[in-house]
This record gives sequence, C-alpha cells and structure tokens, in this order.
Amino acid sequence: MSMLKRLSADRSGNFGIITAIVLPVLVGAAGLAVDVSNMLLSKRDLQEASDAASLAVATYLAQNESATEDGAKKLALDFIKGQMANSVTSEVANDIAKSVTTTITTTATSDGKRYDINIAAGYTLKLTPFMSVFGRYSTPIGATSSTTSGISETKSALSMTLVLDESGSMLANTGEQINPTTSCQQYDSGGSPIKDKYPCYIKKIDALKTAANLLFDQLDKADPKSKFVRTNAIAWSSTIKDSSAFAWGTAKTRADVIDTMSAGGTTESYAPMKRAFDNLNTVGNGSESKIQSDAGNTKLTKYIVFMTDGANSKTSSDTNTLTICTAAKAAGMKIYSIAFMAPTDGQKLLNKCSSGAGYYYAAESMSDLLNAFKAIGEEASASKTLLTQ
Repeated sequence: MSMLKRLSADRSGNFGIITAIVLPVLVGAAGLAVDVSNMLLSKRDLQEASDAASLAVATYLAQNESATEDGAKKLALDFIKGQMANSVTSEVANDIAKSVTTTITTTATSDGKRYDINIAAGYTLKLTPFMSVFGRYSTPIGATSSTTSGISETKSALSMTLVLDESGSMLANTGEQINPTTSCQQYDSGGSPIKDKYPCYIKKIDALKTAANLLFDQLDKADPKSKFVRTNAIAWSSTIKDSSAFAWGTAKTRADVIDTMSAGGTTESYAPMKRAFDNLNTVGNGSESKIQSDAGNTKLTKYIVFMTDGANSKTSSDTNTLTICTAAKAAGMKIYSIAFMAPTDGQKLLNKCSSGAGYYYAAESMSDLLNAFKAIGEEASASKTLLTQ
C-alpha cells in the first residue's frame, strides 16, 4: 500500500508524457511552415508562367496574320511547360501541360479583330511527410490569366472646322526662298504688287495650304477608313469666300477649299467664326452630334482651328469675334488659334480666342506654321481617336 502511495505522488515522468502528447503537434507545425512556403512559391511560379503564356498568345494573335487558334493553344501549352521546367521535375511539368486550358474569344471590329484570351493551369503538389500527421499528403495548385489583344475601337470621334484667312496679305512672302530662283510677281504685306522680281519666295497662302494638308495627314493616319473624323473648312477675307459642308475624312475639305484657296481682300473674322460656331452648335437631324451618334460614335469633341496673318479692319470685329469664341468654348468646343506673322492686334485676338495654354500658336515663319498645324493634328487625333492595339 505504501508503495502505491509513493507511485501516485511521483511527478518525475510528466515531461515525457507531455512531450509524447505535444511532439506530433510540433512536427505538424514544422511541416506546415515548410509546406506553406512551398505552396506559395509553387503558386507564384505557375502564375508567372500562366501570365507569360497569356501575353505570348496575345502577341501571336495580334501580330501574326496567319495565326490560328490551334497554334495559339499549342503556344500556350509549350510556353507554360517550358517555364515550369525550371522549378519542377519533368514528370510534374508534363502533368501541368496536360492541365492547360486556353480559351480564345474572337470579336470582329470594323478595323480588325479583338482577341480575349483566358489560360488556366494546375497540378497537385506533394506535401512533406510531416503533414501526414494531419492526414494531408498533397494539395492542388492552380493559376489563371486573362488578356486582350488585337484592334478595337475606342468610339471617340472629332468634328473639326478650319477657319483660314485668305486675305490679300497672304500673298506676301514667307522668307522661304524658292530654288532655283526664277522671276515672279511679288507683293507687300498688304497684298499690293511690288516691283521686285528676284529672288522668289514661297507665299503665305501656299505655306498655309501645305500646313493645312499636314494637319489633315495626321487625322487620316489616325482614322484611315474615315469612320471617326469629320471636317470642313471656311476660307475668308472681308467676307466668306470659300466653304465646304462637313464630310467624313479630309478628302472633300482638301479638294473643295484647301487646295483652291487664293488670297485677296481685307480682314474680317466675325462672319467666318460665326458660321463655324453655328455649324458645330446645330442640334437635331443633320447636326454633327446626331450624325456622329448615328454612326455609333457616342463620344465627340468639336474643334475650331482659327488662323489669320492680320488684324481686323474694324475694332467691332474683334469684339464680335471674341463673343463667338466665348460662346464656342462655353459649348464645349476646343479652339486652336494660329497667328501667322501677324501684327500685335491680331495676336491678341487669337490668343484670347484660344482655349488657353497649349491652344495658341505664334508662327513667325513658314516652319513655325507647318509645325503648328502638324502639332494640332497630332494632339487632336492622339487624344480623341481612334484605335488601340
């Protein structure tokens, strides 16, 4: 009896008993730490391989005219298998390749095709023997990636009016000499003939034609099928001399106005600016907003490009022109203005009429004029149109 009492009071074996109970938990915790780390790394590697394969397939479809869906799927499979070969055994890489599924949805657009690509891959990761304590021997690893490629429309369009001065002063020289030098009629800054015959210089009106065509070249480059850009032009001096109705693209505006301009007369900017504003501000059937909307172009920006090399003959013309510019800007139109070798009064008017910093150009040479019109075309087409790849 006394021996049994001593045994029941003895605590010297507690550590061994506690260790026996806790040891499986400690082993499982160690295994969990190792396996969680392996799972995270495996997941990251597979995700990176899937992402890379998705981008490779997108590039293949967008840039290869002879691309096929079967070729794209094979590329995805080979790409993932090759990427994962660096981090898993060849046996596991083969298992991953068997799991790869590539879904490609092709959508036809007016300018090409858009490809939506979805790639999924997975495999079973074997866990360390420690995890057998919790009855776990493996875990699934999976990854999915999606991307889009090809050509799609942003459905953003523009309607642009060019308001161009062709008064008599546009017959003056630009300073750009014509080579070889030939005899030619020359004019002073007011458009009156002068006796000088040599050397010959490019006239302002010819420089303007070149500059306007440069602007249109930028719009055509952004919208080669003329589905988003509409243009017209108003050429003026003391009155409106030439004008065209709005048309898709730039060809009609070039033919009807730009390429046929001829200088003469005084300067009066109110009438052409009012017509430009009225043409863009009209609502209902036949308006620019309705025509663009009917074509599926729900986002539209309206532009006026206002250019002169002189100053109005009447101060009231400045006041009336500014009133139109203010109304146009309030209606959401953007006004670019170019003062081409213009006097101070003309520069002030154009600066006030513009839509602010970045919309006013002071062109003191033919080169400046060409750069200004080209920049306007680039800015308008880059911000508003048209295709993304």
